[in-house]
Amino acid sequence: MYLKHPRRNSPIYNISILRNSRYDIIVSMSELEFSKELKATETPIEGLMVYDLTVHGDNRGWFKENWQREKMLRLGLPDFSPVQNNFSFNDKRGVARGVHAEPWDKYVSLGAGKIFGFWVDIREGSATYGNVFTSELDPAKAIFVPRGIANGYQTLEDNTVYSYLVNDHWSADGQYSFVSMYDESLGINWPIPLDECEVSDKDKGHPMLADTTPIKPKKTIIIGANGQLGRALQKIFPDAECVDRDTFDMSDPAIISGRRWRDYGLILNAAAYTAVDLAETPEGRKDSWLANAIALTNLARIAINNNLTLVHVSSDYVFDGTNELHTETEDLAPLSVYGQSKAAGDLVVGTVPRHYIVRTSWVIGDGKNFVLTMKALAEKDTKPSVVSDQVGRLTFTKDLAAAISHLLSTNSPYGTYNLSNDGESASWADIAKEVYEFVGKSRDDVTPVTTAEYYEGKEGIAPRPLQSTLNLDKIKATGFTPREWKQALREYLENQ
Repeated sequence: MYLKHPRRNSPIYNISILRNSRYDIIVSMSELEFSKELKATETPIEGLMVYDLTVHGDNRGWFKENWQREKMLRLGLPDFSPVQNNFSFNDKRGVARGVHAEPWDKYVSLGAGKIFGFWVDIREGSATYGNVFTSELDPAKAIFVPRGIANGYQTLEDNTVYSYLVNDHWSADGQYSFVSMYDESLGINWPIPLDECEVSDKDKGHPMLADTTPIKPKKTIIIGANGQLGRALQKIFPDAECVDRDTFDMSDPAIISGRRWRDYGLILNAAAYTAVDLAETPEGRKDSWLANAIALTNLARIAINNNLTLVHVSSDYVFDGTNELHTETEDLAPLSVYGQSKAAGDLVVGTVPRHYIVRTSWVIGDGKNFVLTMKALAEKDTKPSVVSDQVGRLTFTKDLAAAISHLLSTNSPYGTYNLSNDGESASWADIAKEVYEFVGKSRDDVTPVTTAEYYEGKEGIAPRPLQSTLNLDKIKATGFTPREWKQALREYLENQ
């Protein structure tokens, strides 16, 4: 059959033909809009997006870029990293399939024909749970279906070719769920009555929406869950899987295949080797590099291979302390073995497309720390000498964990963010004086000394940056402002 070359913006036609030895019979024909602008349209279901595709046609037929990553990303399509492309050929009008929810994202389009598509949100905890969206699709339209949204369709033409990209392979260990297309509570207005459709026995037996099993969110894992930061993260992510070095050796390459990582969405790495002085010893040097750098190559591979978000906590020790205020873009210049291993870890994590490096300083939380040491000394009437030429700000794990949660929940751009508590910079001696005053002792009980005086005659001491104050402008621009450190210190001491 001959089609006249269409003019720009004129329709072309998607024609299904039934052939036999004597003649061709045109059994269906639908308009296919030509040279339509590529654009995205939101739906009432969160994350479910419809895309108008640009189709080019002439007397030979038509051509389209079905999925062009760079262009689609600009339109807001998630970079979902497809790993498989499937086709379903439907030879008859009135074939109905679904409604199926799988543990992967799906990009649906047509190679020929036309469908009436229907989607139901059955993601556990979703703000749009139970919402239904329907739309007709032809080769000039596509739809992105996030993980956990049940998907189905009804063919409106013979010889319909249904195609979909997915970002995971089928697995017997994956969670799959279903909704009955016969559920009247969905309120679907069928173009073809279901009693006139070809439906499999399996699809006829799916549960009603009220009885279906919701698809659970992707898992979160907290590594180093029993440390100061790990315990704070557990409060904000109560459903997270929690592991520590006794149950999860992140330096072991076996972890790369040790879990079904496609079921995870987020790795929160709160683990680190932090024995700054011990890291200067031969054994400590190995341990510091193993935990802070080498092990991160395994986490990075997991995150890259499975399209996960990796959150990693960095340190002010990656700087030499010569600048009074450290920005996220300052060149790395660590002084110590510990600082060198942390800087190497930052470089590894920076290769992960979906990463947050949260750089912090002087961490205080639930566990042994400087503030509690000073409190104990004050209560014993001890009058300590405390370093006064190392300057920075405390970071309470409550604020650090809250900042991490904020970056994730607001979909802030990936990258590196400084995070400490706010307020004027102070020395360790200044902080000690605040603790002593809180306990009811004299601030004069704390004697300020220089770093050189404090460590005089001691061996195996790692060099420390003298200036550790972090510039907080970048994270504040995302809408998060941490508490002022003196306020946070008082609240922390009041709860001890």
